[in-house]
Amino acid sequence: MTEKRPGPAQAAGAAKPSSSAPDASPAHGNAHSGSPQSGNAQGGSIQGERDRPWLFRTYAGHSTAAASNALYRKNLARGQTGLSVAFDLPTQTGYDSDHELARGEVGKVGVPISHLGDMQTLFAEIPLDRMNTSMTINATAPWLLALYTACAETQGVARADLSGTTQNDLIKEYLSRGTYIFPPKPSMKLITDVIAYTYKDSPRWNPMNVCSYHLQEAGATPVQELAFALATAIAVLDAVKASGQVPPEDFPKVVGRISFFVNAGVRFVTELCKMRAFTRLWDEICRTRYGVEEEKYRRFRYGVQVNSLGLTEQQPENNVYRILIEMLAVVLSKDARARAVQLPAWNEALGLPRPWDQQWSLRLQQIVAFETDLLEYEDLFNGSTVVEDKVAALMAEAREELERIEEMGGAVAAVDSSYMKERLVESATARFNAIESGEQAVIGVNRYTESEPSPLTEGGDGGYMVSDPDAEAGQIARLQEWRAARDAAAVALSLSALKQAARDGSNIMEPSIACAHAGVTTGEWSAALREVFGEYRAPTGVGRAVAVQGGDSLEGLRERVSELSDRLGRRVKMLVGKPGLDGHSNGAEQIAVRARDAGFEVVYEGIRLTPAQIVNAALEEGVHVVGLSILSGSHVPLVTGVMKGMTASGLNDVPVVAGGIIPPEDEATLKAAGVAAVYTPKDFDLTAILSDILDIVERTTREAA
Repeated sequence: MTEKRPGPAQAAGAAKPSSSAPDASPAHGNAHSGSPQSGNAQGGSIQGERDRPWLFRTYAGHSTAAASNALYRKNLARGQTGLSVAFDLPTQTGYDSDHELARGEVGKVGVPISHLGDMQTLFAEIPLDRMNTSMTINATAPWLLALYTACAETQGVARADLSGTTQNDLIKEYLSRGTYIFPPKPSMKLITDVIAYTYKDSPRWNPMNVCSYHLQEAGATPVQELAFALATAIAVLDAVKASGQVPPEDFPKVVGRISFFVNAGVRFVTELCKMRAFTRLWDEICRTRYGVEEEKYRRFRYGVQVNSLGLTEQQPENNVYRILIEMLAVVLSKDARARAVQLPAWNEALGLPRPWDQQWSLRLQQIVAFETDLLEYEDLFNGSTVVEDKVAALMAEAREELERIEEMGGAVAAVDSSYMKERLVESATARFNAIESGEQAVIGVNRYTESEPSPLTEGGDGGYMVSDPDAEAGQIARLQEWRAARDAAAVALSLSALKQAARDGSNIMEPSIACAHAGVTTGEWSAALREVFGEYRAPTGVGRAVAVQGGDSLEGLRERVSELSDRLGRRVKMLVGKPGLDGHSNGAEQIAVRARDAGFEVVYEGIRLTPAQIVNAALEEGVHVVGLSILSGSHVPLVTGVMKGMTASGLNDVPVVAGGIIPPEDEATLKAAGVAAVYTPKDFDLTAILSDILDIVERTTREAA
């Protein structure tokens, strides 16, 4: 959830990262070669050298730029070797901190960056020519890269000296994470602009991290993760080639700067084989589709965050073992080893990790890298028939899926037709069903649920960090001061140039960097492009998802829904809403699909709705219950906003329920505001949740009668 100088850092013992790690290395495969191993008490190294470890990162950022900067410098002093910046949702979706949709979201899942001043504060005392920075940013990736570049220039750092990565993968945003802004065509243009700019001006920068991480979080099987990610990379490279911005002789260099960001689940043997399949399929695509001859440009370069979806609220101490096992999948195999690893903290199903929690995850990486002999050996799995058979099977299935997508017209067409989204929803449904039935064991959740109280959660803070409640007001005040102090004429002129570039198809990076220096804000940059490109709402994938057959419990619920519908004279109707900017729609989609399969009439309009829009939909649709899903930590202001709107619209008799990562004290606050029920990750049985919701509807409709 916390997605996450050499001056001070090196003085404190932090290793200086290689200039383009995690994404370029002269070593074979994905390993980093380093100095010869000395003092090996275990009998010497097979290869004679000890490899350099991967980059150690922590996905971090919260509250304010100043607080995040202090956290970064502390983590670097503790041995972290690269930065991974988590931005808040208004920054990710192109809104200033004082926009209506930003209410309650500022600084919650990351750091708010509204302008160049915020970026300068974020990287104060961190020399950007000696830092490798990964930015998990997509729809506003050109803008955040422009701010980062302008920040570097104010430090006196040349653009060519910048190292790092922008995620910049819009296709997966339409499928899983939901922070898209523009339609697919202009989004592909913006991705292309970043790639064409960086390969010339910042050649050590990775302009795109094809991201399969969130595909797995949204339900993707290993085969889907392989195929959908590779199809995305193909779509982007085809678009770059067609744009004419890159001469044919330079195209292999562009291919060589494309990197990937993957997920690793607890089935670590399959995950390890998936990574070996990724490396071979990417090499094959680069050779056969793009004619890339140089091996260094065909390397599958990737970073990883291990699976957060599998972290449990129940017995959260078990998550430490899950995290370690998942990491093994991406570090054990030298030929498919990650170049950068960031691990979640054990308590992310409870709330925001504290600095100590992040340190624990960092120490786990350091123990594996420095205390074990893993980095002294060549690949451990070469010659294994078991591994080779699994890799071959994954590759064969992935090729078949890639062919299906190609026949549809490629990844963008597969998004527009909702093919990919529907497949993800179906896969996620199958996963939920397997956990509910007990077929898929989750220790502490559906097996071995009896437990001693955990001392990790018994402290005064409950075992997690609570975000600063005053951070939003402070950020808004600083934003207003920034606007008042800048040169309004320079802002207007730079925005006009930006819009002109967008209209005539020019590369927008230089105009964006000029906007950054002029003092333009995130919301203004995005509004200018919204004016030119328009906005987009992606298909939900819910309507045509395959129905669940269900067991006795679902059949019993169907009968109860039918009985109540007969009593009411119409089908029981449920509105599933996602207020605010949280785009993680997996839970909402699964509730919507299961409610539909149980016989409810379901209204689900997707993500990014204001409380007022949800209340209006409840009024117009005449629903019997409203279910709200919020995973960004902004549940209190958003849910209470809906409750006030329901009261003002005369909908007091329509119950509201809420789900998300909601701590006990916030649950009490929501119930005091009139929320009928609150569900958290420990409530994994969807049929049981809907049965409870039906109880609430039965009770309230009887009382109203």
